Amino acid sequence: MSFEEIYDTYYSKIFRVCMGYMNDHDRARDVTQDTFITVWQKLDQFRNESAIGTWIFRIASNHCLRQLEKQNRMPPGEMPAELEDKAPPDTEGQVQLLYKCIAQLPEIDRIIISLELEEVKQAEIACITGLSETNIRVKVYRIKEKLSQKFKKYEPQY
Repeated sequence: MSFEEIYDTYYSKIFRVCMGYMNDHDRARDVTQDTFITVWQKLDQFRNESAIGTWIFRIASNHCLRQLEKQNRMPPGEMPAELEDKAPPDTEGQVQLLYKCIAQLPEIDRIIISLELEEVKQAEIACITGLSETNIRVKVYRIKEKLSQKFKKYEPQY
């Protein structure tokens, strides 16, 4: 599979996973770009010990975690007064709310649900996270319950 095919196949999936971590469109786009730079640089080192998608999701997860660590180490600066807070034009409110709810979850839950939403098989999620498949199934169920409860709090808006 060529890099172009990999990019076309996985870009939107990786972006959505990064969005689940970062809860910020621009940062998610930056981390997605960093992920594909790494994939391009290390594609010749891929050993086929797992599916290529699993490998790419793992790279994306690592990039997201590193970005979040950097973000937590550096206090956020003040936004310039002249900038407006604008939502991405093609993102609907409920999707934004879902990402907001996902962002409130613990780190491992964000990883799991982001991969689940991308329809990554639970066996692959287990490989990516280092948890057992049984544990992943239980966590997915519990995460969905948590998200459902969080979503209901905001329901009157929709």
